[in-house]
Amino acid sequence: MRYVIIGNSYAGTSAVASIREVDSKGEVVVISSENYRAYSRPLISYFLAGRIRAADMYYRDRSFYSKNNVELRLGEKVVGIDTKLKTVQLERGEDIDYDRLLISTGGRPSLQKAAGIDAKNVFTFTTWNDAKKLRETIRKKRKAVVLGGGLIGMKAAEGLKANGLDVSVVISSPRVLSLILDEASGKIMNRHLISSGIRLMTGHSVTEVHSGSGGEVSEVVLDTGKKIECGIVVVAKGVRPNVEFIKDSGISLNRGIIVDRQMKTNIGDVYSAGDSAEAWDLVNRRNSVIAIAPLACEQGRIAGYNMAGVNRMYNGGMSMNSIELSGLPLMAMGLSKGSEGMEVETFQKKGLYRKLVFSEDKLVGALLVGDVRYGGVLTHLIKSRSDISSIKGDLAGHYLKTGEFGFVSNK
Repeated sequence: MRYVIIGNSYAGTSAVASIREVDSKGEVVVISSENYRAYSRPLISYFLAGRIRAADMYYRDRSFYSKNNVELRLGEKVVGIDTKLKTVQLERGEDIDYDRLLISTGGRPSLQKAAGIDAKNVFTFTTWNDAKKLRETIRKKRKAVVLGGGLIGMKAAEGLKANGLDVSVVISSPRVLSLILDEASGKIMNRHLISSGIRLMTGHSVTEVHSGSGGEVSEVVLDTGKKIECGIVVVAKGVRPNVEFIKDSGISLNRGIIVDRQMKTNIGDVYSAGDSAEAWDLVNRRNSVIAIAPLACEQGRIAGYNMAGVNRMYNGGMSMNSIELSGLPLMAMGLSKGSEGMEVETFQKKGLYRKLVFSEDKLVGALLVGDVRYGGVLTHLIKSRSDISSIKGDLAGHYLKTGEFGFVSNK
């Protein structure tokens, strides 16, 4: 049996571990376009800021691959899959046969449409190489512009600011993290980031990027015609599943690769997991792409077992974000914005915001800014779809106002 895994991050390495629990003799081939063993992508902003060393980026020991008898193919780009011949095509012309295939290629940055965007010192910010290139360049620059106010954009801005740069963030929406935060919490975060020294240009977009001598970026032009001087531009307008190379394979695609509860695609012996997969969303009750590391690990684990012949079912995941920006923590879980027909309860005071979203006798979403205590408990209540009728009043009253659970003993 030959297992071929495209992707060497959370999903791919979790699949390796599961396969080896069941099958110690089959061949395992892991292919990655990057030249590193498995590292933690969420840490690239901390690497940029100088808060962690290169040695701390890895989350799998070098021995992981040898202990699991893995043939690791680094720096190899996959350009196609032939599901009839059961081969994976590499960019350099080699075909690799497989018996079972896992596609766990993660996401890739969305491209910004603006004249001159191909200037020198215009970067994306999704890989370790991106962070390394930025780190080399920022030593010679004073001003940077970040395009996009999502998680990637704000972590990039934070890393640049930590290096002493003057940072402006251009955001088309009225607030940062618009996919996570509502209007009230967005205002709190906006004010906090501005007070920390990050300039926010909300409700605007960049239409042009101008270059100076040597082709290096010198300024960006907003939709209003206003110009912002800069020596660095970071394009962080979002990430989409990296699945373009399978478009002629017959594998079913929507936003990501469509999989069932065993992480199987519509093609026999082909599986997908992680940010490239569109898997079961237990809150929305449909398949969706949820690009977070814990779910990638779980999906990869389930895929690995099934590839090795052990029947395991993916229970589903939900949107979860727990981050800190310039010292202000936030957590968003489930349907944190709510939707029509749902009951929403909120509490707000200076620098603090709590929001709970209920659907009948179930907690389906939560949003915490400034105080994230009991966030793990709320996540469990949402994920388990528990009947919370007996504690709903306490949640909507005592907890929202105090951040404490009245029904939990402190003894």
